[in-house]
Amino acid sequence: MPKNKGKGGKNRKRGKNEADDEKRELIFKEDGQEYAQVLRMLGNGRCEAMCIDGTKRLCHIRGKMHKKVWHRRGAGVVLVGLRDYQDDKADVILKYMPDEARLLKAYGELPESTRLNEGIPGGIDEEDEGAADDYVEFEDEDIDRI
Repeated sequence: MPKNKGKGGKNRKRGKNEADDEKRELIFKEDGQEYAQVLRMLGNGRCEAMCIDGTKRLCHIRGKMHKKVWHRRGAGVVLVGLRDYQDDKADVILKYMPDEARLLKAYGELPESTRLNEGIPGGIDEEDEGAADDYVEFEDEDIDRI
């Protein structure tokens, strides 16, 4: 019978979320970095993000965050490292928690037009922006005719 050489199953690979409750120091952008919001996940450790400077970039999620930090479209703010040789590609360095994103906006790092959608599970969707005005009001007379 073969000897087991592994160190555990899939539960070991998932790891433990020990750092979720801890407060961490707020990290601001430096030269060669930019704030962005995830537009959509593409799979294979990649996503499409809209940077604050107005450029849409294809971003690669670094290995330290892969399968440990989950991204949703429009859910929050990430810090991306820009590439010198490819302007349309970047690397996701850090995902900010919702309270950290609010602090960044309060400090003036993010423009006021940035939408922080922490509570909306679907995130940003262009078709749903005017969804609140899509209802029709009926009068009592209209209901009687139906």
